[in-house]
Amino acid sequence: MEALSAHAAVLQGERAAEVPDGDVAAVLPRQARTVRDTGLEPRFVTALVVKAMHAGGKMPLSLLTGRLRLSIGVVREVLQQLIAAQQAEVAWSGDSDIDVHYQLTAFGQRAAGEYLLESRYAGPAPVPLAVYRAVVARQSLRQPGCARITPAELQAVLGDDGIEPGMRELIGAALHSNRPMLLVGPCGSGKTTLARKFARLRQEPVAVPHAVLVNHEIVQLYDPALHPAPLAPRGMEDRRSVDARWALCQRPLVQVGAELTRDMLELRHDGASGVFHAPPHLLANNGLLVADDLGRQRLPAGELLHRWLGALEQGQDHVAVPGGPTHALPFDVTLVLATSLAPESVLDESCMRRIGYRIAIGPLPEAAYRALLRRQARLRRIEVDETALDFLLNDLHRRTRRPLLAAFPDELLGRIADFAAFAGRTPRLDADSVAQAWSSLFGAVSLPAPWGEAR
Repeated sequence: MEALSAHAAVLQGERAAEVPDGDVAAVLPRQARTVRDTGLEPRFVTALVVKAMHAGGKMPLSLLTGRLRLSIGVVREVLQQLIAAQQAEVAWSGDSDIDVHYQLTAFGQRAAGEYLLESRYAGPAPVPLAVYRAVVARQSLRQPGCARITPAELQAVLGDDGIEPGMRELIGAALHSNRPMLLVGPCGSGKTTLARKFARLRQEPVAVPHAVLVNHEIVQLYDPALHPAPLAPRGMEDRRSVDARWALCQRPLVQVGAELTRDMLELRHDGASGVFHAPPHLLANNGLLVADDLGRQRLPAGELLHRWLGALEQGQDHVAVPGGPTHALPFDVTLVLATSLAPESVLDESCMRRIGYRIAIGPLPEAAYRALLRRQARLRRIEVDETALDFLLNDLHRRTRRPLLAAFPDELLGRIADFAAFAGRTPRLDADSVAQAWSSLFGAVSLPAPWGEAR
């Protein structure tokens, strides 16, 4: 999961977006002002407050509310009951009614020990599963009347990729349908890069809870790396009317690959915090789930797809607690699959029928390949010698019959930059640098004379 979070963090820069401050209250649920409003059992809320005070010692009211993501009204209600039961007391008070510090008494410390035996969790208060289910349904791209992707929006995102109009129309129809999409093509054809770009098409904010209470189990859902905030820090300062148990985020982009195992599809228990971590496909709710390298996972592709496709049709996935029962959690994603294998070799006929669109991603046309290389060279500030570009296409690609795959320009330019940095010179795409980069990628035997000779 750390690798998954790190990969998503890299993608945040691609997907930065700002939302007007007024939109915050329209997306996030309203603030709970009483314990009853939280939808949680009073004893559960009391236990969270006591455990947080036990961990923090003498705590200001503001710190306590911030740690639990509960309103001042809710925390005060609990503290008044704790004071009445002689389990908490005011340790210090200032000039204002919110400038107050509280601490547990000996009775409170004893109660904290009992609560910690039940669960060590003392983080943000969870939201009830029923509320989370309703919010996921409201934010679903499948809901009636939801705005659809337009040709202009698709052109704006994919216009520089050299994708031919017919292919772009096919992608647009697949996205418009909200059905699962399968991208098929050789390694390096740009399938994964293309799939990630789909996330740029829907950047309106969504609400993601820090945690959900599922049959007395706390399931953590919010991951700041996978759920980047669309607001600048200034816009996050004043959110007094909304429920702080929810984070305002961009629609998530979650990518899994060959590392996916069967146990990663279930809940994972963290003994230190007392919380269950949701599997990656559920962290993608209301967003984009990209399954890369389909057929190379450590479980059969058919098993994986039958589970996900069935869960999408039902709107929920049954995930298991290790050694325990299963729980039905909402599952609502845009599913994009990518494989370099023949689909018929990894998926059965019933799976193939349930996949909405199968799109072949192959080599680029020569003009698109040239344009892609020039654009990436500009981004890297590498000067391009046009004769060297001709050499790359005519003498290297054609001679070796290497297809014009979308991955090659970035790979070659990266190697040109590496060799130049090591030699202490300014990188430049000329015949010598192209030959050197090509040789390091494919071997000197694939070079024409004189570059293929010992030098």
